[in-house]
Amino acid sequence: MNSVKLKMCVVYSCLLCLLGSAFAHPIPAGADKDKPKIVNIVNFIRLLEPRDAQITEDVLYQTVVKQVELMKKYKLGGTFLLQYDALMDPRYQKLLKSLPRDSFEIGAWWEIPQPLVEKAGLKWRGRYPWDWRANIGFSTGYSLAERDKLTDVYMADFKKIFGYYPKSVGSWFIDAHSLSYMYKKYKIVASSNCKDQYGTDGYTMWGGYWNQAYYPSKINSYMPAQNEANQIPVPIFRMLGSDPVRQYDDGLGTTRQGVTTLEPVYKDAGGSAAWVDWYFKEFVQGESMEFAYTQAGQENSFTWDAMAKGLELQMPLIAHLRDEGKVKVETLAESGKWFSAHYKVTPATSVTVNHDLEGSDRKTVWFNSRFYRVNLLWDKGTLRFRDIHLFNEKLPSVYEKEAATSNECVFFTLPLVDGYIWSTPQKIAGLAFKATINGKETLLEGGDPVVTNPAEGKLHISWPLKSVEGSLEFDIDEQQVKMKLISVKVTDWYLDLTTAESAKLPFKAINPHSIDCQFEGMDYGISASQGTFSKPDNAVFRIASQANAINLNLSGTK
Repeated sequence: MNSVKLKMCVVYSCLLCLLGSAFAHPIPAGADKDKPKIVNIVNFIRLLEPRDAQITEDVLYQTVVKQVELMKKYKLGGTFLLQYDALMDPRYQKLLKSLPRDSFEIGAWWEIPQPLVEKAGLKWRGRYPWDWRANIGFSTGYSLAERDKLTDVYMADFKKIFGYYPKSVGSWFIDAHSLSYMYKKYKIVASSNCKDQYGTDGYTMWGGYWNQAYYPSKINSYMPAQNEANQIPVPIFRMLGSDPVRQYDDGLGTTRQGVTTLEPVYKDAGGSAAWVDWYFKEFVQGESMEFAYTQAGQENSFTWDAMAKGLELQMPLIAHLRDEGKVKVETLAESGKWFSAHYKVTPATSVTVNHDLEGSDRKTVWFNSRFYRVNLLWDKGTLRFRDIHLFNEKLPSVYEKEAATSNECVFFTLPLVDGYIWSTPQKIAGLAFKATINGKETLLEGGDPVVTNPAEGKLHISWPLKSVEGSLEFDIDEQQVKMKLISVKVTDWYLDLTTAESAKLPFKAINPHSIDCQFEGMDYGISASQGTFSKPDNAVFRIASQANAINLNLSGTK
């Protein structure tokens, strides 16, 4: 046995030992049926990699061969998404046609290479046959009519090769016009886009439905729609399996976020046995409300040598959890069909981390609905809203009328609290929970929160307090966040928003019962049916409790 195989045997043995301890606690009966934990294994395929001469077309092809072998070894199905240049390569055609259709899906990866552009009768403007810039390598860089031509060419050639049209189309970002056109003409059932990130690779997608999936607005593919009439009925799944605790702050203070995800090439995340074990433990056991979702797999551009260790850690673990009925492994198209059959509009879901990695006491809850998202972060016994963004289906994307001219792209929603963009390493932004105790302003401190889903669309959090007698109870639904201090006495408690002095803030007016904001030319705001807003000297604004409670309307209507 050579040294590489020996090392992998050791890693695998250690992983099985970890599994025995980490998943010793039983999962509630019916959890898979009522609240499925869905894993998509999605590998997308490019023909070439112009950024590195050592990454040849054969290296990329052999990477996919190895991915197929590993998935077959553990009897794991999944989705392969083909960029057009790879679609037209006979080697990929033969390999992917050989996969059983009852467990593998072949779909489209929507980056735009030179052969597709030229076959559509358009002029190629790229530096290389595949150019990853937003105005060249993505549909956003083309007029609406050109986008339709590109789609028609791809779909026609895909059908010639495979005998059917693809059901799934993935991309780092895809415009709403193209998504709607693909749905209406070619009946796609699922799409996927990049995780939330700021500036990474020149792509900014910030403030959206944080994980799981959503129905996008007809005029903005990144913005969840609030009403069925204004949504594209194709669910978009968020890719890459973001670390719910660390990804948000990764690279804080810089113009380019780092990456802390399930992607197997990242040695401190998806390539780490400890991290992968922790991630899937929280994925299975954390409260997700309707369903949990994550995407495993990797683009072939990273090559097999870089991803092998991580995938060889992840695949047996995913198979083990599947065999125990704790996760459901399915194709992207299967997930899309399931989502559409269950939800007419985007549901409320959550992502919960009850226990962080060893050495950290942080805990977090992401709540998403079709109206807003919030993130609560517990750190060293204190609590703050790290993020609140509102959604409005009427906010158009700049790419829906005109082609992108910049080599970067930006997609935003409507900020109310932004713990990343409004922070510096020296001053972390957030909406902190405080109280006046013995005449002194003090951060509330408490123990471990308990997160439950008492009814459909509702999330309850109970946080036992140490700094004051009692507990803070949260009731969160798709339109409101209600907070109440349960105590034998009334306590002067409140929320203060602080930011870096350099932050560009959207606030126009702080009124006693509402806040008026403007961002990207859109007016929006929030209101309080219980609690009051003010502007103290040491905070951007304060939300003070009334009769020990604060009720915030985050639906965008006052």
